[in-house]
Amino acid sequence: MTTAHHVADPRTASDRPGHRTVGAATSLLDAYEPGDARFFASPTRTLLARGVRAEVPHGDTPLTRRVTETLDAELLAGNPAPVVIGAVPFDPAAAASLAVPGTTRWAAPLAEDPLIALPAAAPTAARWDIRPVPEPAVYGAAVAEAVRRMKRGEFGKVVLARTLELRSDREVDLPALLQRLARRDPSGYTFAVPSGPGRTLLGASPELLVARRGGRLIANPLAGSTPRSADLAEDVRRAAALLRSEKDLHEHAVVVDAVRDALAPFARGLDVPARPTLVRTAAMWHLSTTLTGDLADPAVSALELASALQPTPAVCGTPTDVAREVIGELEPFDRGAYTGMVGWSDASGDGEWVVTIRCAEAEGRTLRLFAGAGVVEQSSPESETAETAAKFRTFLDAVGADQQETGR
Repeated sequence: MTTAHHVADPRTASDRPGHRTVGAATSLLDAYEPGDARFFASPTRTLLARGVRAEVPHGDTPLTRRVTETLDAELLAGNPAPVVIGAVPFDPAAAASLAVPGTTRWAAPLAEDPLIALPAAAPTAARWDIRPVPEPAVYGAAVAEAVRRMKRGEFGKVVLARTLELRSDREVDLPALLQRLARRDPSGYTFAVPSGPGRTLLGASPELLVARRGGRLIANPLAGSTPRSADLAEDVRRAAALLRSEKDLHEHAVVVDAVRDALAPFARGLDVPARPTLVRTAAMWHLSTTLTGDLADPAVSALELASALQPTPAVCGTPTDVAREVIGELEPFDRGAYTGMVGWSDASGDGEWVVTIRCAEAEGRTLRLFAGAGVVEQSSPESETAETAAKFRTFLDAVGADQQETGR
């Protein structure tokens, strides 16, 4: 188990998340530049980090231990409140991209900054070549195969993903793209962090994996979703139908049960609502349940909680080991950071980790988009293909690419 350190908070009053200075949060968004910058915005705070004081090394020891050792070394070196920020991949054996930055600036949530209501600049006209991997028909066949195997009793659920590879005739403007993502869903979780040499992971996730604030833990699993509609009456109808959908309610219950079971050993009393509520993004409605509780051991860090949860059935399936094998068999690509987690933890053990969805990896003139759907026995290839197409809209709209350009 990791050891939490209680350190002084060096943030000034104007930088603390509770302080409501007009323009403070959006100024951090405006100041983001790709390279060694790391941006993370949540419903509780906005942070912008620059530079690298230390990187969390890759190794055979547990990630939580390597992070703790890195933070301990920073404390000993005189860093009064070190923070680790970055991304952890879906494959636990793959290298994480985590670092202690040189500087970290904090502000209130983007949603509480009135200037976030100002529209982002429209995407610059560009030609996008879009290639689906796999082809939609191949993805549909994979869904059908998964359903066939579930009906034979091999497993209960699997999340199958697909990608769109976008190539432009010019370099991707990452600051402008981040602006559009953040201003479209300012109440969600927006991030942009390095994911490898010359690569940047950015996205606008709706899903909190887990947060630790002092002795409290909060988790907010999402599972079961439907696309939004531009027509208000139809949008409301879809939301109401999602709350009644037996297929989606079952899918959601499986995820909530798994999160509860994973967190129960760490909690002294865990509040789990009996029925889900709805969360909306610009593109989707999601079934949502917020679990809260008090930590049984105050030394348990946010990253330790997140590592115990990841991957949830919302991004992998059940049973986890079997679902991972099925994903390896049916997905013709490496997920990398997609469906891992992205966020931050400090030396006191506090932190926020979100599920890495509604994301893309940028490299030069290329964007690789990811989207997945939970497949259960009642699933159909057509509905899951349509769901992933709807989830791609977040990025396709942000870059000004028409999904119909795929020709499929």
